[in-house]
Amino acid sequence: MDKIAIYGAGGFGKEVACILNKINEKKPTWDLIGFIDDGLELGTKVSHFGEILGGIDYLNNLQEEVSIVFAIGVPRILKLIVDKINNPLIQFPNIIHPDVFVADEKSLIMGKGNVIVRACSFSCDVRLGDFNQMNSISSLAHDVTVGSYNVFMPLSRISGGTKIGDLNLFGIGSVILQNLIVGNNTRISAGSYLMRNTKDGFLYAGNPAKKFDI
Repeated sequence: MDKIAIYGAGGFGKEVACILNKINEKKPTWDLIGFIDDGLELGTKVSHFGEILGGIDYLNNLQEEVSIVFAIGVPRILKLIVDKINNPLIQFPNIIHPDVFVADEKSLIMGKGNVIVRACSFSCDVRLGDFNQMNSISSLAHDVTVGSYNVFMPLSRISGGTKIGDLNLFGIGSVILQNLIVGNNTRISAGSYLMRNTKDGFLYAGNPAKKFDI
């Protein structure tokens, strides 16, 4: 099995550890060696899953190949950390829960470092960039394009033909109607229904969602 560590030791980090265990139940794939976190002391226990191995310096000084999966739910912080990793031995696989539904595997294109949690679904002709996180029961409909560093909280629903840029956060239960454009650095509040294209750097909240300063 390949060695892997989880970057982020909070609740989502433990959920990612559960995904790795589910993957291993289907086919032994990942050897979880521990967690990376810059805010916790070396050796701190993370439930029964493992302990803190170190922070960014630990990763950049590793002398062996290790895969990293991120469990960080803030897009800008996620990108900041990724940009600081300069060790060529670090790999960024896509981690996909076995219960994810894919309507058409041939037309699903995915970059690296994505995390897809249980019961998410993908229709046909879907494209994802890098380091996106899709939490439980989120869905991307047909012909959806997603950039990088986007976080979809549970029950996010993205309708067909939507184009999504980078560094966006979709709150729990948010809905994006068909053929819209969500640019960059946008937040969609929990339970909101987006019915128009967004402008970068704003919060959208309500039904229908209205624009607010972040």
